[in-house]
Amino acid sequence: MNKLRVAGIGVAAVAALSLTACSGSDTASSGSSSSSMAPSSSMPAPSSSMASGTANGVTTNADVFGPACAQLPQGSAPGSLDSMGPQPVASAASTNPLLTKLVAAVKATNLVDTLNSQEAITVFAPADPAFAALGDAKFNELAGKPAELAPILQYHVVGKRYDAKSLAAAGSVDTLNTAGGPVKIEGSGDNMTINGAKILCGNIPTKNATVFVIDKVLTPGTNK
Repeated sequence: MNKLRVAGIGVAAVAALSLTACSGSDTASSGSSSSSMAPSSSMPAPSSSMASGTANGVTTNADVFGPACAQLPQGSAPGSLDSMGPQPVASAASTNPLLTKLVAAVKATNLVDTLNSQEAITVFAPADPAFAALGDAKFNELAGKPAELAPILQYHVVGKRYDAKSLAAAGSVDTLNTAGGPVKIEGSGDNMTINGAKILCGNIPTKNATVFVIDKVLTPGTNK
């Protein structure tokens, strides 16, 4: 489960992430029969020590920061902080207007239940504009390749719950895609980057995860 190979994925795999996100439920259906895409084999469960989380990793609405946070619905509307907080991460993300393409990708690889069942994780979530530069041609070219998507998604999930402060203190973190290498954390607060990606809305609390919406798709093996 932790030995998924990511060599040679590069730009094509990133494009596969975007493409699958646009393919919706039809792709999810077609990929569900593949053993490599089954939740139990696509996303390794964190060890007990990783899943325990830390006090610093559990955030509240008051800790949320970033320029895109204002785009979230207000009050108790779906996708608002109040609405997402009590929900497990994949369910919460499904209502977040910044993450529609990423949510579709998670559904396409049958990872919704797997993510929701984790105890304490950190998710680096590419916003919809992160996919715009790839273009429709790449989407169509790489249609039907969800097997290349799973290790990319793994590279956006850390098996321990961090907030921005504890991420900055760590300097780098290992993801569930251990073969992809660590993710480098630079700066702090509003100036923090995740492998060079800027944080658009960080410290978003959900029931089992802290979410950082970022402006790029992270590529395994490209720690910058």
